[in-house]
Amino acid sequence: MSTSGFDVKPSANPTDANVRKEILANPGFGRFFTDHMAHVRWTKDDGWHSSEVRPYGPLTLDPAASVLHYAQEIFEGVKAYRHADGSVWTFRPEKNAARFRASARRLALPELDTETFIGSLKALVAQDVDWVPTPASEAEESSLYLRPFMIASEKFLGVRPSKEVDYYVIASPAAAYFKGGVKPVSIWLSSNYNRAAPGGTGFAKCGGNYAASLAAQKEAEVHGCDQVAFLDAVENKWVEELGGMNLFFVFKDGRIVTPALTGTILEGVTRDSVLTLAKDAGLKPEERQISIDEWRDGIASGEISEVFACGTAAVITPIGELVSEHERITCTSGSGGEVGKSLRKQLLDLQYGRSEDKHGWLTRLA
Repeated sequence: MSTSGFDVKPSANPTDANVRKEILANPGFGRFFTDHMAHVRWTKDDGWHSSEVRPYGPLTLDPAASVLHYAQEIFEGVKAYRHADGSVWTFRPEKNAARFRASARRLALPELDTETFIGSLKALVAQDVDWVPTPASEAEESSLYLRPFMIASEKFLGVRPSKEVDYYVIASPAAAYFKGGVKPVSIWLSSNYNRAAPGGTGFAKCGGNYAASLAAQKEAEVHGCDQVAFLDAVENKWVEELGGMNLFFVFKDGRIVTPALTGTILEGVTRDSVLTLAKDAGLKPEERQISIDEWRDGIASGEISEVFACGTAAVITPIGELVSEHERITCTSGSGGEVGKSLRKQLLDLQYGRSEDKHGWLTRLA
């Protein structure tokens, strides 16, 4: 059979319904995976072809596959949400598709059109729709996390763009990203590492960026912090982003500031959505450079009233404190700032279908 242009090859050994129920009751994040995955093949001679949904399982790669040696790969993060009527929707997937193409261009990979990108999500979710959690209440943030990714699979050790590429989508039921619910997290300010540099791959969603952040993340954990913040690689004073999330600073005069996109910062879908929702709420969103000194001085003077991070996985998470080798700065007190809480609720209400979709951001998957 075929769904959204994808040939479907059902698994002969799907997960038992009772086992799936147990998993969905406590999925964690990125620990369990559904019964199927979507796949599209690309070759230089034939372009994109062989679209299919097939049983989830190990990939077969030649030891000389380009991705294993030169990290020619990209990925995305998308969520599927179960609404109260049982239907399943996703949030602004065309933005993810556009970013996926931008990442592909930077990594010299073939670009996948929006129709095929969204079609792959629909085809996989249609097959594994029973894996989409049903939240027990508004406080529960369960969803199905979708991970599209593209890898260079040609058997070749020469340094050039691969002539063979594979695109996949896998899916994982997910609870809230941070355990214990929404509470302020501590951030380690990295002074030994940079995430990205001008002309590099900072704006692309590729594995190399995340690999480069892991040593700093380990350093953060040693100092008892949850995440790490990076400064720019040129002057080492401009705030960029966390290892996997964008940053926002709320000023007491109604401004809400996020670091400008300079080519070294990921163009987050949640980031863009927060800018729109903030404007709708009467706040004054700004995209500009913000220095570590402005962060420090703004907290000290009270000009900055709260700081939060945002991303697809974590939604909006308050920053409780910024920690470095020389200081510890309280950024958001209590259980989190009111602006961040309000924007978070607006975002979740939209995604779960509890409020009107005024911007046309939702796409039905099943």
